[in-house]
Amino acid sequence: MTRLLVGPFNRVEGDLEVSLDLEDGRVRSAQVNSPMYRGFEQILQGKQPQDALVYVPRICGICSVSQSVACARALASLANIHMPPNGQHATNIVLATENLADHLTHFYLFFMPDFTRPVYANQAWHAEAVRRFDAQSGEQTRAAIAARQRWFTLLGTLAGKWPHTQSIEPGGSTRPIEVAERGRLLVKVREFRRFLERELFAEPLEFISSLHSEEALWQWHAQDPWRGDLRLFLSMVQDCGLSGLGPGPGRYMSFGAYPQPDGSFALGGGVWHQGAASPLDAGSITEDATHAWLSDLAGPRHPQDGITLPDMDKPAAYTWNKAPRLAGEVIETGAIARQLASQHALIVDAVAHHGGTVFTRVLARLLELARVVPLMEQWLQELRPNEAYCVPTPAFTEGVGVGLSEAARGSLGHWVVASKGRIANYQIVAPTTWNFSPRDAAGTPGALEQALVGAPVQPGETTPVAVQHIVRSFDPCMVCTVH
Repeated sequence: MTRLLVGPFNRVEGDLEVSLDLEDGRVRSAQVNSPMYRGFEQILQGKQPQDALVYVPRICGICSVSQSVACARALASLANIHMPPNGQHATNIVLATENLADHLTHFYLFFMPDFTRPVYANQAWHAEAVRRFDAQSGEQTRAAIAARQRWFTLLGTLAGKWPHTQSIEPGGSTRPIEVAERGRLLVKVREFRRFLERELFAEPLEFISSLHSEEALWQWHAQDPWRGDLRLFLSMVQDCGLSGLGPGPGRYMSFGAYPQPDGSFALGGGVWHQGAASPLDAGSITEDATHAWLSDLAGPRHPQDGITLPDMDKPAAYTWNKAPRLAGEVIETGAIARQLASQHALIVDAVAHHGGTVFTRVLARLLELARVVPLMEQWLQELRPNEAYCVPTPAFTEGVGVGLSEAARGSLGHWVVASKGRIANYQIVAPTTWNFSPRDAAGTPGALEQALVGAPVQPGETTPVAVQHIVRSFDPCMVCTVH
């Protein structure tokens, strides 16, 4: 058995190392290391609760809105206030803008360039992959960057700026949208729709959303295997065995995405396991620091009672990341979890056949693009002129607040404890904290550590392409993990 250290990885947010034990050309076991520490949870202690709205967006330059939304919800929970409908819709549009930009960036800039590697030179689609997805000169890469830039201009009107947006408050959005502005925003959303329908899907978004089974997906692919970037990706799935690569733990969690004024979610939440949905009990979430360079006093703790205290000389530790568990179980989160929890027929069927793999994770993210853009059009049309966007936030004194949200990469939770008008404790569990967790006290590997087992490693590979595909299918954001 030999050991291979892969990292730091390029095209991911933050530092990541993966230690692989190899045997007979495959990964026998893996350890995932988040090798930096940032200490936001400690920085927040002693601050006024409202100050968290300034600090937490700066955890990350990619997921800053997601952090703002989770923080605002935690503070709203602490103050027992509720956003008016306009504020809810505006906040959802701001969050969806960031999430869909993440999906676009992941596909075109992070994931697809790996298929231009020389290792795939003998594939019939390799030259086309280079033409479309080369990191420097690919036609579709450049087109996606331009579409992303125009897409983010939405946030100039909606939120003033991006990243580190400051318009999101516990009581709603501080930036009301005028009637004329709503019309201009709809034009921008429909421009993004046209890019997706012309370049990514080569079909109307509603057609993609209506695909009800994996068989229907492959029948559509067979009609013209290289037309549109999704179909070309599906050709790669067939030729590279991506449908069986990187199987996850088989349990999926979503907090529910885009809450509506009636209390429902546009994409419902819950836990998905063995083909069935069940309600989510957030009270059963714990964080285990056994293998983290952090104190594990009193064992696994609920985030409300969590401790973030460095312990760099701790035996058996190998990462700064804690190991979150739901009722003691390893969980996978992300777009695949949202599509399963909301029971979209295509992802339910594909996961029933293959489980959570490189294929189904990427497919779920692309499907989410098709599903959420029409929702954004709907939310813009439901904004009501001259009605409130935000309600005042009272002074914070004592209590506990919980803010649960869905970032592009999955479930994000903020827990705040206030005492005497100050933050006594603030704990954050990010999507990558779940997916890239280390082993827990029982020795059970995290989701990525499990997914890497069995991955092929070709002779002489120092950055194995199969490992790269698996890691990128989870799309890590390490700076959110080591906040």
